[in-house]
Amino acid sequence: MRIIVVPGGRLKTKPRALNHALGACRGAIVGVYDAEDAPAPDQLRRVVARFQQRGPQVACLQGVLDFYNPRTNWLSRCFTMEYAAWFRLLLPGLERIGFPIPLGGTTLFFRRDALQNLGAWDAYNVTEDADLGMRLARHGFRTELIDTTTFEEANCRALPWVKQRSRWLKGYMMTYAVHMRDPALLWRQLGWWKFMAFQVFFLTTLSQFLLAPLLWMFWVMPFGVTLHPEFSLPPALHVIALALFALSEVLQFVMTWAALRKTPNRMNPLWGLMLHLYFPLGSLASYKAAWELVSKPFYWDKTTHGIYDPQGGS
Repeated sequence: MRIIVVPGGRLKTKPRALNHALGACRGAIVGVYDAEDAPAPDQLRRVVARFQQRGPQVACLQGVLDFYNPRTNWLSRCFTMEYAAWFRLLLPGLERIGFPIPLGGTTLFFRRDALQNLGAWDAYNVTEDADLGMRLARHGFRTELIDTTTFEEANCRALPWVKQRSRWLKGYMMTYAVHMRDPALLWRQLGWWKFMAFQVFFLTTLSQFLLAPLLWMFWVMPFGVTLHPEFSLPPALHVIALALFALSEVLQFVMTWAALRKTPNRMNPLWGLMLHLYFPLGSLASYKAAWELVSKPFYWDKTTHGIYDPQGGS
């Protein structure tokens, strides 16, 4: 193992460091881990075997991420449930129906030649993984999920969580804006199915956080709270809206329960009810992200790790 020191500069992002380190790599496969990661012992063997089984069009493998401190507090439990649904259900679903895969920031493995041909990482994007996943799809490469798990530390303090999530959402905003500079080219490169998938994924991810307070207003109307006339609905539409909201809560709970069954974290599925109080933090993060997109787009809000060990809170 060698430690590579990144030269000083105004830009202090993870993708800039990755690009600098790529020149020092000597293998045909390039992997990315975070410092606090605890990968499965046989993970690298599985990765090499999968690349050998697949053709050159499979340029990237994405592993599963989980947390080794899921019971530290309620925030770590909610984060664990969110990750379980994302990596155990949603990403496999996207892969199965042929959507581009937005990558995670760790447990990523690339064919080095494909990565270099794409120009490696965008040093200015603070969610470089999602951007690279889209660029892989645009150039005809495939990303596959691999059944191997890396455990990492759940960020379970409210303010650091908001800072981390705001960076992710800011990167999603940047990624969408960059790839939509030429929609016609994006359509030709992805095809109509993946183009629509790109729109659905990024627009719904961003809008659900940015517009969540507008939806919350409809939750309080049954309790006698009167809203501004502009937000009023006919009684029938109001009932339909509440039914859809309730159905979405049930669907989220069922997905969380199903995802937890696929993880080694055997926590009470009733914790899934707490997600209704967890995701509002994402709305707060989305407004921070929108402001920083204008005021300091390339600022990397670093997350402190090494606070909770694998036994913390168990």
